[in-house]
Amino acid sequence: MRILTEASGSLVASYLINAIRDAGYEAVGSDIDTLNPGFCLADDFVALPHKNDPGLWNAIEKALLNKKINVVIPSFDETMVGWAERREYFARLGVFIVVSPLETVRICQDKWETYRFFTDAGVPCPRTSLEQNYPLVKPRLGRGAEGVCIPDGPVSMEGMISQEIAQGEEYTVDTFFDREGKPVYIVPRKRIGVQNGKSTRGIVCRHDGIEHYIRMMARIARFSGPVNFQCFIEGETLSFIEINPRIAGGMALGFAATENWVRLIVNNLILGRPINPKPVRYGLKMVRYYAECFIP
Repeated sequence: MRILTEASGSLVASYLINAIRDAGYEAVGSDIDTLNPGFCLADDFVALPHKNDPGLWNAIEKALLNKKINVVIPSFDETMVGWAERREYFARLGVFIVVSPLETVRICQDKWETYRFFTDAGVPCPRTSLEQNYPLVKPRLGRGAEGVCIPDGPVSMEGMISQEIAQGEEYTVDTFFDREGKPVYIVPRKRIGVQNGKSTRGIVCRHDGIEHYIRMMARIARFSGPVNFQCFIEGETLSFIEINPRIAGGMALGFAATENWVRLIVNNLILGRPINPKPVRYGLKMVRYYAECFIP
């Protein structure tokens, strides 16, 4: 079994490469060049065009076939819709794409549609507008903190939303959905340290309200595999802000608190085997550090 990962040159990609190898499979990294840790750590590597290159998907298809890829675990926001659009096509070529259905991905990628989904589902979230009615302004389509600001005066709202500022402690929730769309693991982790949008320190915490609302959302939308929710908690107040329908950089802690989710992907999503969930290790902490690869 050969499993391709995206953006393998990121500073948090090593945990997924290691998880693939620990599960007994071959890890194939990918990025726009080979000068990155993924090239050193993976069993194989493929350089792919830039996300805006018109030949990107032709190059991806060629790479999947040439590298004999069996599974793709997307992790790059800019390509999630493309993977979801081509999921059935690639399945006919013998390549399983770990991605939620297209309709779900489109809702989650658009912060305005995510807000509408939250409100329709009765999930608590900050008030949001397409006009500049609230202090926080962010792109409808975007990732991390790119383009997010609190402007001093009027700004163009084309392609943007405004939002109340969520208060309290920030939580990321690592969730694994089985082939029936049911959440097997819901692992909230409090983000103690964040650098450039990436979790550097965290602790797994149980929260019944988070579990309740995620199970509620799972009854309305179809999710598949690893999905990442983000929320804030202040006292008894819970506020969801985002859904990322993909594996996330900080999910190393979710894996460590439960089990290797790469095995779940293969055994359940692909082979249809049942999952026997393990107890979540609440209180488990994670800290991160830099490491070096040397390329001759």
